[in-house]
Amino acid sequence: MTETLKGSRILLGVCGGIAAYKACELTRGLRELGAEVQVLMTVAAQQFVTPMTFQALSGRPVRSDLWDPLAEAAMGHIELARFAEHMVIAPASADCLARLAHGLASDLLSTVCLASAAPLSIAPAMNQQMWRHPATKANLAQLLQRGVRCIGPETGAQACGDHGPGRMAEPSQIIADLLAQRAQARVLAGRRILISAGPTYEDIDPARFIGNRSSGRMGFAIAAAAAAMGAETTLIAGPVALATPAGARRIDVRSAAEMHAAVLSEVGANEVFIAAAAVADYRPSTPQSRKIKRTAQALELSLIPNPDIVAAVAALPNRPLVVGFAAETEDLLVHARSKLERKHLDLICANQIGVAGTGFECDDNQLTLLWPGGERALAPAPKTELARALLLEIAARLAQRGR
Repeated sequence: MTETLKGSRILLGVCGGIAAYKACELTRGLRELGAEVQVLMTVAAQQFVTPMTFQALSGRPVRSDLWDPLAEAAMGHIELARFAEHMVIAPASADCLARLAHGLASDLLSTVCLASAAPLSIAPAMNQQMWRHPATKANLAQLLQRGVRCIGPETGAQACGDHGPGRMAEPSQIIADLLAQRAQARVLAGRRILISAGPTYEDIDPARFIGNRSSGRMGFAIAAAAAAMGAETTLIAGPVALATPAGARRIDVRSAAEMHAAVLSEVGANEVFIAAAAVADYRPSTPQSRKIKRTAQALELSLIPNPDIVAAVAALPNRPLVVGFAAETEDLLVHARSKLERKHLDLICANQIGVAGTGFECDDNQLTLLWPGGERALAPAPKTELARALLLEIAARLAQRGR
């Protein structure tokens, strides 16, 4: 096998659940590819597999106690956090996802996760109803927003007799994902990328505005992935309640005019501009300085066009590689390709909106990438995964151009 993890230091967290036995095969597989593996087990995990099993497979003593007096005499949890080049939790229970999402540090595994700056991958495993519960969905959404990579889960028969999503991904799938991450890491090192994200708000009066349903999650996922891949990343964000991705520089704006000014101010220092923001096409021609009072009469608003930001960047004499987005409710590819050609873009990401479970205000999306003379459909996936796929496409184009 030419693929290798030689020299990688992987901290493997094992949570309680019947899928803990799969972590044994995962440990052996990682070791066979040359990785150093340090196993951390929760108390619950030890009810399913013994620490001695993992010690034999990893070649290292298993750690499980935050209050181990010998280990903590030398601040053992910090030592473990510094050891890890990559953290993997497999299986990751619903309880583990909740702890991580809320920043708890009540056991060794959750404490090390907080103390480490290493990339984190999770392979959830739980009953199908627990996986579908709104609390679990909310916890996972928070983790994905922070750049945590989720592998699986798979759908199938479960130990409890249920059938549905919640089976832990197979060890071979987790290893393949780690290999892919290693290959992708730093692929954008030294590149400078500018990204716009979120909606814009166009004021009608001090109390009201025209906006849209963009949550900013797609643009923020792209920014997080770009920074993780080594790019010098600048994020121009409309009014959204999202945490700044690690490693990204953030500029907050509210209106299309402010976003237009910020983009033109920053774009000259960048090699790529990704226009993921859902910029309002129009704004009120005469916003009022005082709140408009309600009356029995109809209210008419006069709207004027906002500046076309992506077209303005594409028209620059020393333009970067320009990537646009097309959110459409019908004739998706027809409208997207028209926008690609009309605005002279290098690449456009077409995504369907108005469909439950994808597009605006969702954690998942489905994109079709179009460029002059070609297209590529990406399967429905979390926005974090689509962000990485898009950036790999961009990295390949930069390499082809010799930029």
